[in-house]
Amino acid sequence: MKISETVDYPASPDEVFAMLTDERFQARKCEEVGSLSHDVAVSQNGGGTRVVTKRDLPTQDLPDFAKSLIGPRLTITETYEWAAANGDGTRTGDLIVELGGAPVSLRAKLGLAPSGAGTRMSVDGDLKASVPLIGGKIEKTAAPAIIDGIRSEGAVGRSWLAGER
Repeated sequence: MKISETVDYPASPDEVFAMLTDERFQARKCEEVGSLSHDVAVSQNGGGTRVVTKRDLPTQDLPDFAKSLIGPRLTITETYEWAAANGDGTRTGDLIVELGGAPVSLRAKLGLAPSGAGTRMSVDGDLKASVPLIGGKIEKTAAPAIIDGIRSEGAVGRSWLAGER
């Protein structure tokens, strides 16, 4: 299932990138969605940056068939691999979101580019559930949560950039 979202931020690409790679921002993003626990690691690799965020979420709001596959906690691991910036701050990257305990993952291309008076982050990828017969049903159930997560990150980011840290 295709996932395509954009998030607009009222800051330069360099400011947005600094925020997205700040461990405190990543921790706040996890807290805002009600994570039971979380870990964040940011590292440099060559000219790029890797951000790995792992969080545990309760599953009480998931459909029964999903809870039976996952259990009482859903572990989500996000891995962002950002390339070095171009001269105008434009960046590309890759995102992998894995749902522990479930055969579901998102693999997406990222873009960070100037847009108007700010920056637009784009996420374009494929959500896959590798379960015979019910994979499509699982993808349709998981897609809104993935999209909500992207939008929530945008809201937390706009607050962060406004000084609400």
